[in-house]
Amino acid sequence: MKNEPKISSLIDKAIFDYQLIEENDKILLGASGGKDSTLLIEYFANRIKRPQNHFEIQAVHIQSDFAPDFSDELKKLFAQWNIPLEIIKVDVLKRLKQNQKMNCYWCSTQRRTELLNYALQNGYNKIALGHHLDDILETFIMNMTEKGNLSTMIPKMQYEKWPVSIIRPLCYVSEKRIISHVQKKGYSSFTCTCNFQNNSTRKAARKKLEILTEGSENKKQLIFKALKNVQKEYLL
Repeated sequence: MKNEPKISSLIDKAIFDYQLIEENDKILLGASGGKDSTLLIEYFANRIKRPQNHFEIQAVHIQSDFAPDFSDELKKLFAQWNIPLEIIKVDVLKRLKQNQKMNCYWCSTQRRTELLNYALQNGYNKIALGHHLDDILETFIMNMTEKGNLSTMIPKMQYEKWPVSIIRPLCYVSEKRIISHVQKKGYSSFTCTCNFQNNSTRKAARKKLEILTEGSENKKQLIFKALKNVQKEYLL
């Protein structure tokens, strides 16, 4: 454990490897209220203090009609970090079509759309999301076993139709390390996620990932590395 790099160093490496931050960027930080996005925002609050950095940041929380309110403690924490926060209320349930059931994918799509609209309206060229290493590998397993394709969430995705990119600076950071960090920092008790949580497919993928890697962070990193080291001549 002593030889493991700091979380901030892993995020720095991801930003360098994938050029996630560039000069004069305007970056919108997706603040879900959960541990992952809160850690990401904490990182940006510290990163922007570095003298060599020249970019702007703003946190936005998309408040759905069935999710708990954004934590007052988190609002205070963001204020301490000098992170501006805007909360946008969205009636996600009212957008459901007749006979359509609510699910996590639908909700995340609606919230992502609102973030994109806010970015376009306010001149932000990047949206930073808190997806971590486990999220990326779980998505890979889900797409492979449920959809029959080899794909996942990528560290940097440029929209084709709009001048906005999605960036995922936590791509090298495991969920286990995030949990440990927020517990040590003392804000794990007031970070939360949506109480709907009806995503059995992702839960199953999470179990498969743990079985496949035996909980080893090194093996998770190797799977991530394999996604960048595709031997096409040995694939059908």
